[in-house]
Amino acid sequence: MKIWVDADACPVVIKEILFRAAQRTGIQLTLVANQPVRIPPSRNISFLRVSQGFDVADNEIVKRVETGHLVITADIPLAAEIIEKGGTALNPRGELYTAENIKDRLQMRDFMDTLRSSGIQTGGPPPLDQGDRQAFANQLDRWLSRVKR
Repeated sequence: MKIWVDADACPVVIKEILFRAAQRTGIQLTLVANQPVRIPPSRNISFLRVSQGFDVADNEIVKRVETGHLVITADIPLAAEIIEKGGTALNPRGELYTAENIKDRLQMRDFMDTLRSSGIQTGGPPPLDQGDRQAFANQLDRWLSRVKR
């Protein structure tokens, strides 16, 4: 099993949780981004730099992900593609995207996109807080427990 991280927008605190989990479990962790990302020295933690461009990192993750892999992303269209390929998608706030909820998330994203393009200010998500970090760590631990069986 492998964990892939859409690292361009992943908060540092979430990366640190992932680094500790990878070190503790030995699971392969790969961060994908179009800019340099600092990673700790480790046999099972790697960084894949992709070229600049719209969705280049997302496309690379989709190309490489396999059934059972976990992808950390806040990008809902990327999460939908991962689920379609048999992977699991988890956002940095601890929300697990599933076949049951991804269509609703895509529709809400498209609706908010429409509002923004018509000039309505929708604001962004609130800052990541301790509850979000804990929710993420809990979901990650659940996934790691399942794959270790």
